[in-house]
Amino acid sequence: MKDLSIIICVYNEEENIKPLVEQIHSSINANEYNYEIIYVDDGSKDKTIENIVSLNDSRIKLVELRKNYGQSSALSAGIEEASGKYIALMDGDLQNDPSDIPMMLNILINEDRDLVAGIRKDRKDGVFLRKIPSKIANSIIRKSTGIKIQDYGCTLKVLKSDIAKDMRIYGELHRFIPVLASFEGGTNITQLNVKHHARIHGTSKYGINRTFKVMSDLLVMVFRRKYMQKPMHLFGSWGIITLIAGIGIEIYLLVLKLMGEDIWGRPLMLLGILLILAGIQLITFGLMADTLMRTYYESQNKRPYKIK
Repeated sequence: MKDLSIIICVYNEEENIKPLVEQIHSSINANEYNYEIIYVDDGSKDKTIENIVSLNDSRIKLVELRKNYGQSSALSAGIEEASGKYIALMDGDLQNDPSDIPMMLNILINEDRDLVAGIRKDRKDGVFLRKIPSKIANSIIRKSTGIKIQDYGCTLKVLKSDIAKDMRIYGELHRFIPVLASFEGGTNITQLNVKHHARIHGTSKYGINRTFKVMSDLLVMVFRRKYMQKPMHLFGSWGIITLIAGIGIEIYLLVLKLMGEDIWGRPLMLLGILLILAGIQLITFGLMADTLMRTYYESQNKRPYKIK
């Protein structure tokens, strides 16, 4: 087994392949670490694949996806192919610096950490389209998930292979790797300032629209972290509150009706009916979600806990 697997997901990065491989070889001592480089091509339409193959490097393993699935799927494919005891994740656009990997790996091993995340201290990106939205998103994610990572957007991370392989990275969840790692028992997480370079070749694949994707994925993370094993506590609690409120309104109106008042057409009556129906639906959703949760664990012989 190799000591370190470096996973790089690329999409139309033909000009960055050779310089990045050269930087990795010059930054990581082959005598100290037995490492492999796993390039995952996410459906590139330029010469990215040809440039990887042309290097004819025995340390490089190429994984070709049939089309552009997105970074989360590409990372999953790379992690599945990794054979190292430790895994390093980095971008393929030369903005991450491979020279930071040995330092992060030493901290991971010497301090027995589960994950070491990079912080782009001197970030070389646009202020309004990249930095400010990123700061806002990072703050919201920290408060919502309880995982105090300063820079969720930094791809450069080093983590234990068993933690990485237990993670399930679907959709656009690659931004939440520290949170996903914590789900698998990887709670011993630390951070480290790393170098960040301006993009020289190619174009960025990110836009302002990713903010909405982050917010949508955040809802998934909050639910999984707080209610994955007890969905009825969420849906059932709100369902009971809503149902009681609706019944209370209708009882109040019934009393008024018995006292001779006309209640037909009152908005309050319609609100009461709506709350009763919503409460019944929420409780039903909770029962269904609880059944699905039990099916998820029991059908795969999974356990809702992790043993060291």
